Amino acid sequence: MRVSERLYYADSFLKAFSATVTDVRELSRDGDESVWQLALNRTAFYPTSGGQPCDTGMLHATSRSGARLEVPVESVEEDEHGEVWHYVRKPLAAGTAVDAAIDWERRFDHMQQHTGQHLLSAVFLRELHAPTVSFHLGDAVSTIDLASGAVGPNALENVERIANQIIGEDRPIAMRLVARAEAETMLAAGDLRKLPERAGEIRIVEIADCDRNACGGTHVRSTGQIGGLLLRGTEKVSRGMRVEFVCGLRAVRAAHADAAILAQTCAALSAGAPDIPAAVERLKAEARAGAKERQRLRESLAAYHAARLAVEVPIEHGLRLVDRSWKDHDRDYVKLLASRLAAAAPSTVAILCAEETSPARVFLARSLDFEFNCGNVLKEALAERGFRGGGSPDLAQGDIPAQELPSLRASLARAVRNAAGSEHPPQK
Repeated sequence: MRVSERLYYADSFLKAFSATVTDVRELSRDGDESVWQLALNRTAFYPTSGGQPCDTGMLHATSRSGARLEVPVESVEEDEHGEVWHYVRKPLAAGTAVDAAIDWERRFDHMQQHTGQHLLSAVFLRELHAPTVSFHLGDAVSTIDLASGAVGPNALENVERIANQIIGEDRPIAMRLVARAEAETMLAAGDLRKLPERAGEIRIVEIADCDRNACGGTHVRSTGQIGGLLLRGTEKVSRGMRVEFVCGLRAVRAAHADAAILAQTCAALSAGAPDIPAAVERLKAEARAGAKERQRLRESLAAYHAARLAVEVPIEHGLRLVDRSWKDHDRDYVKLLASRLAAAAPSTVAILCAEETSPARVFLARSLDFEFNCGNVLKEALAERGFRGGGSPDLAQGDIPAQELPSLRASLARAVRNAAGSEHPPQK
């Protein structure tokens, strides 16, 4: 079967075209609904490739009864043979004539982002010797991965400034086809940034006096149509550094969104935009001070609570065993309480449980006048029930479902009494 003629190679601005269905096949079926793949003798729909998402749009056809059919194109993919398949929910028979329309807003947005990527990659390479190793065009932002280390804010600002200067100069962008041998010669001479592993003619995209690259995607006709480029941030990735950017109307929308967030922040802090950094630093300092004060109060409360528990539970046969469970105290507090209780009162063992979250957490702590190992005791009791836990000789912890908690607490109490009794046998 002859593969589709790709109309976007010659004209990325083609919004509508006529074609004939050459093949149809059912891809999948879910109940009464199927997904079909249609091949056309010619197409302007760009298939997902090279980091750029596919086009979507509509096919219009006339049924045998004369009814007008509208068939949305939801996705477009290329197979290993180079055929372009249009994914639809309504099948059209081979030989059906169609009038097709591209979702132009989506297409032009992709053209702006993709061409912006060519420009941005060229500037990074020229200014910082940082080659692009991958490109991704997302729904909201696009990214390039650079084979480089971290790039400072001044260098990024310079790259952004140069890219926008070239956009403002409205340099022409041309596409042409060259033989594979010629493309290889251009690559060897440094006149091409990369060359795909494919036979036949190679499509070259050239930004005047800036960049020449082998690419099969869709692009605008001049740099001015990119409409501005805005760098949104960077992050370290395994292969180097990832740069996030937006172009054209995406850049405008991003600027509007940033302005709205800034206005909301100014209103919430009752401060003007220039005063926001200082206001945030003040809030951070207040938060740190508040956290320290809360921790001090928690520790004071835990110390008072521990003293009260020590008074409430007497020593019997050389052991003060404090066995308690709470649903209104968090794990950190219960752990702190167990530690304070064991440190504050002699001959004391604490079995304290936090049931605020599921699973419950159990803490086992002992005063220093005992020598048995809390970590070993708790680990063994939990292992008998198929759970894990452990810790140091003085303090151990583990998680267990709430329904298993009574049995575990009883088992720990027996183990603690046996251990304490062997260390401090009753006096005769």
